[in-house]
This record gives sequence, structure tokens and C-alpha cells, in this order.
Amino acid sequence: METISSARPVASPTGVTAAAVSAVRPLGVDAALVTGGWWAHRQRRISEVSIPDGRRQLEEAGNLENFRVAAGASSAEIRGPVFADSDVYKWLEAAAWEYARQPDADLLDAQLEITRLIAAAQQDDGYVNTVIQVRGDRYRNPARDHEHYCAGHLFQAAVAQSRCTGRDELLDIATRFADHLVDTFGPGRRQDVDGHPVVEMGLVELFRQTGRRAYLDLAHYFVEARGHGLTTRYGGNATYLSDRVPVRAATTVEGHAVRAVYLTAGATDVAVETGDTELIETLGRQYAAMVESKQYVTGGLGARWEGEAFGDPYELPSDRAYAETCAGIGAAQWAWRMLLATGEARYADQIELLLYNAVMPGISLSGDEYFYVNTLHLREGSHADNERTAAGGRHRWFDCACCPPNVMRTVAQLGGYLATTSDAGLQLQQYTDSRITAELPGGEFTVAVSTRYPWDGNVRVVVETAPTGDVELALRVPAWAAGATVDGVPVAAGEYARARRTFQAGDEVVLELPFEASVISSHPRVDATRSSVALRLGPLVYAIEQADQPGVVLDELRVDPAAPITAHHRPELLGGVNVLSVPVRGSGGDLSATAIPYFAWANRGVAPMRVWIPTA
Repeated sequence: METISSARPVASPTGVTAAAVSAVRPLGVDAALVTGGWWAHRQRRISEVSIPDGRRQLEEAGNLENFRVAAGASSAEIRGPVFADSDVYKWLEAAAWEYARQPDADLLDAQLEITRLIAAAQQDDGYVNTVIQVRGDRYRNPARDHEHYCAGHLFQAAVAQSRCTGRDELLDIATRFADHLVDTFGPGRRQDVDGHPVVEMGLVELFRQTGRRAYLDLAHYFVEARGHGLTTRYGGNATYLSDRVPVRAATTVEGHAVRAVYLTAGATDVAVETGDTELIETLGRQYAAMVESKQYVTGGLGARWEGEAFGDPYELPSDRAYAETCAGIGAAQWAWRMLLATGEARYADQIELLLYNAVMPGISLSGDEYFYVNTLHLREGSHADNERTAAGGRHRWFDCACCPPNVMRTVAQLGGYLATTSDAGLQLQQYTDSRITAELPGGEFTVAVSTRYPWDGNVRVVVETAPTGDVELALRVPAWAAGATVDGVPVAAGEYARARRTFQAGDEVVLELPFEASVISSHPRVDATRSSVALRLGPLVYAIEQADQPGVVLDELRVDPAAPITAHHRPELLGGVNVLSVPVRGSGGDLSATAIPYFAWANRGVAPMRVWIPTA
């Protein structure tokens, strides 16, 4: 198998090889650490509550027992969906990132214990998929059986464990399976693609970690083979399975939302590592089309419960929004890869929007309950007729439990999204209390960031160590932040404020983002929200919830979009949030409605809620 030389990457959500075409490079969680603030609180919840509880849930649901069954160590019945293994792999990835953030011997032991279960179940030729092994029908139906999907999550977990803990036991399992795939699929071998993309991302990351070119080549094949109806041979729906239009010919995203954005994220990885700038430009146009006509104001993706799918352009119903938590995570993964490829601030803006408003609503403030579906409107009198319906509130786990461990791994690896580097200098992409170190040609550049973001727009950056000579420090100015300043000088929103000079330890740079509540008008082509507005303060989208308006029928409220909206911080509410006071008119006359951050809704019980408010 051909091998290229590749430096071992730092612990990062993605690596980038030296030969890759990328405008900026990742720093990783070992070089960008969250030190306080809102995100540190969320990471503590993941560490102390979500990950331990997730381990228990995987045991109770049978996911771990399945490995014992496949290894011949248990006579129990196989349990769960055909992709049950993938939830174990996502948990392992979350545990690895958490270990990198805060090493803990017990957490490492738990990872290695599960790794041994997987090793025992792995077959002699490298294949491992517990449900399929027990059924005995390997590769019977690639459109439905998720074998490559599970492999992709295994590869991602293995790379994370290797980077974050220095242990390669899971990596050895992953490379054996990847070698099996290389020997089985591709040009001159079996011509098939999996019904659920993700193996593409996994293979590229495995290539970055091991330097084995065959993994990148197979990922390239899987990307290029899509759009030719290979899955329809097995009775699959080509649109649903992201197999109707070749990736290079697509002008937007369609079908199952999670599959679609996992595919484009993997395609971006392939394009970056193969130097395919034409494909990068094509993927950029697809992302822009998604944002324009298929993305909710929260960043949520998936307008249809039917097929968990994107709808037609501007088909964005609020009360029937699917907006699966995993789709928000997949879109953030795609945006991150596009940011590395292009260095364009719009992708960092997307990551911010998605993390706060499409991903974090999917987990309770307590860290142990989850939304699979993220509606934008819950009506009075709604009742739960489905496990995923918001009217039933968040759940501890699901029969299809893809979202909980996906949230865990995303929050645990958040440090990797904070900043990037280039030969020019350091780029700050997301804002929270943090300490960031970049190795630059002139030496180490370390900065400490302090801020109350997302509750305040003051971001203070203090240089701790500086390289010799001039270096650039770039601060992202969000597109919503018109009127922002750096050290008192106005800077353009939606771009980077760039300061290039010879920095000294103790130097300060202060970014001031205006934090004034505003309204977002609905696109006139979105029938469901025409003549309605949504509320925003800083990076957060807001919602009105029944708990703050007792006795008021939310669906009768109307708002004057020109009326002044005031904001104030309430430290006692929902862990401490900024709330908005919004003048509205209801059936009983004029009143002031209270709006809370959308991510915090349904933490005081489940009751009516809406994001879009009709205008008076």
C-alpha cells in the first residue's frame, strides 16, 4: 500500500497535510483551550453528565452487548438498529476529545475497555459490524445497511483516540477495516456506495493520521461514484440517499439532510487533500444555495419529517421543521472544512450560528436530555405522537440514538474550532474565554481571550508570548455586527479585522461588537413565515415561550417590527441568560413579551413556543 510522508497532526477535529490546498490550518484542542465562560460550562456538563450517562445508555440499549454477541462472548439477542455500532464510536470519539481537554485515567480505561470489545468482535479480514455479522449477510444491501457509515465513525473515533490519548489500539482496528474496504471497493473492484455518507470523512482523516494514500483514493472514489444511481440497484431512493446528482454537478443540497451535509463535508476533505480547487468552488456554491433557500433562521436543516429531508427551495415550515440535531452538526463540520479551504469569514459565521442555535438546542441545560428534532413553533394543545416530537420534550436516549453522542463529541472538541493559523499569523474564529497558541515561523504566538460572549460583545485579546518580527492577528467580525470596532477604529462586519505588527507580551487588542437586539424579516418566498420576524441579540436567535407569558395565547401575538426591543441579563434564569422585552399586541391588548435564547427553550417543561412572530 502506497504511503506518503506526513507529520503526525495535532489533536484537532480535522487535520490538514502539508500538501493540502488550504487557506488556513487547524490548531487543535491541545493548542486552543476553553478556559471559562458559557462554553466552559457546557463542556463541564458534557464531561460530568453527558459522557458518563451516555456510557450507561449504550450498555442499557444493548449497543455494547452487541459486540460481546458478535465476539461469541454472549448468547444474548442482537439489539438496536443496523447502525447501532456507530453510536458506540461517536461516544468513543467524545471520550477521546474530553480526555485531551482534561486527562482522566478512568475515562481512558473506559475507552480502552470498549476498544477491547471491538477488537474481540472484529473478523479476521478486518470487517466489523455487529448486527451484520450476526445476521450473516455482509454487503447485502449497501443502500440500507450502513456498513460504511459505521466504518466511517469508527475511523473518526480511532483517529481522535490516537491523537488525544496516544493509544493506537483503536487505530489498529480501524486500519485493518480500512484495508479491507480498499481491497473490496473501488475501481476494478466492487462498485458500490453506502446509503449514508460519512466514510468519506473518516477515510480522509485516517489518511491524514497514517499517511496511507489508498485511504484518500478510496474516499475520492466514493465521492465521485455518487450521483450515478448505484444505490437504486438495491431499491433505494436516489434523492434520499444523495445519489441522484453527481457531487460536481449539484447546485444545492437535497434529500436526507444529514446524509447530504456529511457527503459535502467529505467531498470538501477530498478536494482539499487532492488540490481540487474546482470542486471546492462548486461546494462553496452549494453551501451558499443551502443558506439562501434551505436553512432555517436558526441554522437548522431539514424541512420535512418525510425522509428527514431538505424540502424545495424556501420550503421552511416552522411547526413542521425537522431540523435534526445531527444535521446542524454535519453542517458545522462542512462549514469548518470550507473555512480551512477558503479562509472566508462567512463559514466561521455559519459555525457560530449552527453551534448556538442548531446544535445546542438539542441538549438540555442539565446535559442529560436531548432533542432529535428542533421545531421552531410548538402550538397550544400539541401532544406527543412520536418519540421525536418536541411536544414530548427532550429524551434521555432514542431508539435511533445518533444525536446524543454526536452532541457530546461536538462540544468536547469545541476548542479545535476556536482559531486557525497560516503563514501570515493567527485567526480568531470563535469567541469565548480561551488560551490559544500558534507555532509561527518567527516563534510561538500565545494569546489569552477574555469575554462574556454570547452575553456581551467585548472581546479582549492579550498577547502572552509573541514571535519575532511582524505577524498578523486577525479577528472575525460577525456579519451581524455592523458598527464593530477594534481598539476604537471601525471595522467591516462579515470580514476579518487584521492587525499586522511586531507584537510584544502584554499587548492588548479589543474587539467591540454592538449588542443591540434586532429583528430578522422573513424571506418573502417562505410562505410559512411571510410577514413575520424573528428576534436576535448577538449570535443568538430568540424565542417566546409560554413559561414567560402565563395566560397569554402565543399564537395570537403580533409585533411591531419598528418598536424598541430592550435586553437585560437575568443571572437567575436558565443558568443566566440575556432576555429581550418585546412590545406585542394580543387579544387582550398591548403587553411586553419576554424572549429567551432559543437554545434554552423547553428546560422548564414543554409548552407553546415560537421563533417567528407575525407583524401587526
